[in-house]
Amino acid sequence: MNVSWRPTDNIDLRVGRQAISWGTTLFLTPADPFIPFVPADPFRLFRAGVDAIRLRIYPSALSSLDFVVRPTDTEMGEEVTALARGLTTWRNWELSAWGGSLYGDVSGAVGAVGAIGSWALRGEAVIREYGETLVGRGTIGVDRFFVVDGHDVSIQWEYQRDGLGAAVSEDYLRLLYSRAFQRGEFQVFGRDETAVSGSFMINPLWTATGLTLWNLNDGSMLVAPTVAYSAGDETAISAGLYFGFGDDEVSSTRPLPSEYGLSGITGFLSVSWFF
Repeated sequence: MNVSWRPTDNIDLRVGRQAISWGTTLFLTPADPFIPFVPADPFRLFRAGVDAIRLRIYPSALSSLDFVVRPTDTEMGEEVTALARGLTTWRNWELSAWGGSLYGDVSGAVGAVGAIGSWALRGEAVIREYGETLVGRGTIGVDRFFVVDGHDVSIQWEYQRDGLGAAVSEDYLRLLYSRAFQRGEFQVFGRDETAVSGSFMINPLWTATGLTLWNLNDGSMLVAPTVAYSAGDETAISAGLYFGFGDDEVSSTRPLPSEYGLSGITGFLSVSWFF
């Protein structure tokens, strides 16, 4: 259920289930505090909603103020997130920052996206207080769209440094029992991870894409080639495979020897009908 109220064109108040996204980068978005997408999810068409009170104010056509209060009831008990975000543009750059209480932890983040020549540059970073410790998480990335012999081509690259992530495989068990994991705050497990993606339009109906997630700490990798077919204005069909590479030797001290080594090979077929 979602209730909205707009007293003027510049003010929007919504209460209830709604999709909220504060991410700046495309795949690895540690500064997005509202259930970020898992980059390896083949069915990530629509963002999951959260129950929240959200007030948006638009001082100008190119700037906004966003206030969100989100109560949650999880295995950690009842918690409240209360954050405020500002977004504006400067020349050809979109700049944003948010701060407040994230699950009761004092937190702040910045984000920026712009272009240098034909390349788009993206970056975001968050600082969060855990007890007496400050933890940083951040991602930088570049992406570009161009045309090759009449075919649309896009490429993306991102690198994430996550102070909450695991530096060695022995830390995975600790991570799986952490408060952040139980809340769904992890997209990937490694402290240092990179994502590479690309797409190639074979013709107006067929498109081939590929995604690689590489854990730079344990050396494991997930490779996911996909092909998509537009069956009509309202119907899309896609199919793909997931290949996991990495250490798969399980032991008592390493129940998860690597992030992607136990993935094996998985296939999927998806039919989406929009109505």
